[in-house]
Amino acid sequence: MSELAARPAGAVVGRRMPHESAVQHATGVATYTDDLAARRAGVLTAWPVQSEHAHARVRLDVAPALEVPGVVHVLTADDVPGVNDAGTKHDEPLFPDEARYHGHALAWVLGESAEAARRGAAAVRIEYEPLPSIVTIAEAIEAGSFQGFAPTVQRGDAASALATAPHVFEGESVVGGQEHFYLETHASLAHVDSEGQVFLDSSSQHPSETQEIVAHVLGVPSHRVTVQVLRLGGGFGGKEMQPHGLAAIAALGAVRTGRPVRLRLTRTQDLTMTGKRHPYHATWRAGFDDDGRLLALEATLTADGGWCLDLSEPVLGRALCHVDNAYWIPDVAVHGRIAKTNKTSQTAFRGFGGPQGMFVIEDILGRVAPQLGLDAATIRERNLYRPGQTTPYGQEVRHAERLHEIWQRLRTESAFDDRRAEIARFNAGSPDVKRGLAMTPVKFGISFTFTAYNQAGALVHVYKDGSVLVNHGGTELGQGLHTKMLQVAATALGVPFTAVRLAPTRTDKVPNTSATAASSGADLNGGAVKHACDQIRDRLAEVAAAHLGGDPGDIRFADGVVASSATERAMAFAELVETAYHERVQLFAAGFYRTEGLGWDPATMQGTPFKYFAYGAAAAEVEVDGFTGATRLRRVDIVHDVGDSLSPLVDLGQVEGAFMQGAGWLMLEELRWDETDGPGRGRLLTQSASTYKLPSFSELPDELNVHFLERAREDGAVYGSKAVGEPPFMLAFSVREAIRDAVAAFGPTGRSVELASPATPEATFWAIEAARAAGAPSTPADEPTSETTDAAASVTAGT
Repeated sequence: MSELAARPAGAVVGRRMPHESAVQHATGVATYTDDLAARRAGVLTAWPVQSEHAHARVRLDVAPALEVPGVVHVLTADDVPGVNDAGTKHDEPLFPDEARYHGHALAWVLGESAEAARRGAAAVRIEYEPLPSIVTIAEAIEAGSFQGFAPTVQRGDAASALATAPHVFEGESVVGGQEHFYLETHASLAHVDSEGQVFLDSSSQHPSETQEIVAHVLGVPSHRVTVQVLRLGGGFGGKEMQPHGLAAIAALGAVRTGRPVRLRLTRTQDLTMTGKRHPYHATWRAGFDDDGRLLALEATLTADGGWCLDLSEPVLGRALCHVDNAYWIPDVAVHGRIAKTNKTSQTAFRGFGGPQGMFVIEDILGRVAPQLGLDAATIRERNLYRPGQTTPYGQEVRHAERLHEIWQRLRTESAFDDRRAEIARFNAGSPDVKRGLAMTPVKFGISFTFTAYNQAGALVHVYKDGSVLVNHGGTELGQGLHTKMLQVAATALGVPFTAVRLAPTRTDKVPNTSATAASSGADLNGGAVKHACDQIRDRLAEVAAAHLGGDPGDIRFADGVVASSATERAMAFAELVETAYHERVQLFAAGFYRTEGLGWDPATMQGTPFKYFAYGAAAAEVEVDGFTGATRLRRVDIVHDVGDSLSPLVDLGQVEGAFMQGAGWLMLEELRWDETDGPGRGRLLTQSASTYKLPSFSELPDELNVHFLERAREDGAVYGSKAVGEPPFMLAFSVREAIRDAVAAFGPTGRSVELASPATPEATFWAIEAARAAGAPSTPADEPTSETTDAAASVTAGT
């Protein structure tokens, strides 16, 4: 496997290359799925008929819609020739007779224009028979409303260890969901060609699964459906499972009407119809020794899965596997379960449960550190994994020494200790504005926990003029995957970057693809592209050896020149290809890659689910306004492990973007649902950019320093690189912990600070008020009641 990681002289990988579509993005000429509709004649638009109840039996009368000018057809369950289901768990009826959440699509109107379709949808008559609904995790727990599996990750005897631990704390940790808010909403364009093939352009992260779902809805074999993905305007996991049913609607409409059908959700439709990051609720008990070392952890994590399973089970599995984050916990018992609620079906989101799992342990450490009389950074450092230790699910934490190297380098380069002293002086003289500083680590496992997904294919063509065309199974979401694949192919064949072109991802070129997810796009597809290129290069080396002298092993490919080290003779790559063609040498190849070394038993939650771990750490400094709770991010320092980067400029953007997206989740982005018993119960209240707060330029840190760990080659990964899509997201825990540190400065020392998540200005303000109240002189009127005392104890109990 080290051969896969080895880099030849003159490698194109490792160079700072701009994104291959950067100019098109910046100038607006990049084509996306819905842009294609304008180039076709006779395209119909699909518009949803959405439920106005969170849970109700429904009866539809679509006849009035057909009387609306411009309406061509209304799709209902009667139109489905195959299976009326849009999911892989058979729990997602494409046309339901029971609305399961507010905004649920009950039927779809096809119109000559978007306006005609919209008017038609408004004309559909719906009879509702309201049913009881569950909107919150707390309601689901009380009602016993759960779905899917309920796994446990455990090691040792946590109960016994807690019984003898010198210090035991218990509490609850609650973290909210997050809207993907990709720039391009969900979109599909379908038509039926002259041979009866259904051709779909889809904004999908998983084109093969889109193909399978469309095929079973239409009742045809997969070879009758082709899915193409040009590029996505963002995905972040939200287009891994959710596009399938929408593509099926477009395909069904095209089959029923014989005309092309476009489906593009408006922003409000996208927000109200599609899944988000899972909110989590956790109860826990944690044991520590006098030095702040973790001895044991018992926890129960409840995920809000929404109305159907979607990807909630693997998301929960990854959450349980990441509760430890970067810390050794000798005795562990962590249980998981999935709440079934009447909300959108929550789905994949960058980190895929890992952030929610890590949130629990980071919240615990941040809350208990003051009560142990220790600095939170000290506790975190003392508990970092060390070489030879294993995770609670039994996998060795390989290269654990990198965690300590990263931590020490970050502490030095960020001047952490000096700045702590400066902040203490500032806070002492500033009663109304406080600053905080915190460091947090990241250990994130890379691979799909569903082992079968850890495979990829590629198809590489070399043409007679020496130009190269690459097809692979990954999709370009803006993350730079295509850029990296161009660099991999150019390196493997020894040609210039400009000699290689990427073709759009298509299921009839590379079949049975895995989702572009789990941060594995470059690992899997890069391995497949390199395998295909290696086959072609080896064939060409035979031809070159015959013409240049020496053995095939003496032939070197670099910068478009092929040379023999034995004879020092050389020829242009294009000349060699032309020669090979005339000698009838195959100039194309199918590549395949499967991740080796994996072994995972989901029944016991034990094994080796990950190829490797990506490491990192961040130090964040914030300033918090005591009057408003508003937070300003003053400085962030990051040291992150990307192995030997395939494309440093792309990876830098990924680290910066992931960090800010994580900061948005923990600081700003609050999803609110109507939890009242009124007619709007279950309705998403934050259904536009005006009510859902996203990070913007004003939230960027005043100073952002990002450094990659050096000498970090990962054997067994393509050209020694490491995944970078998801791991940096969790670096943002440093921001939340810095806010906690600043809030603590408003109150007495040694007090545990409870901080809501997201720590919005409102939530931060109330945390500040609680800190001030704790430090105020006690008077009879200020004495807490037994009710408030009991409430506080239920959240955090001391030793």
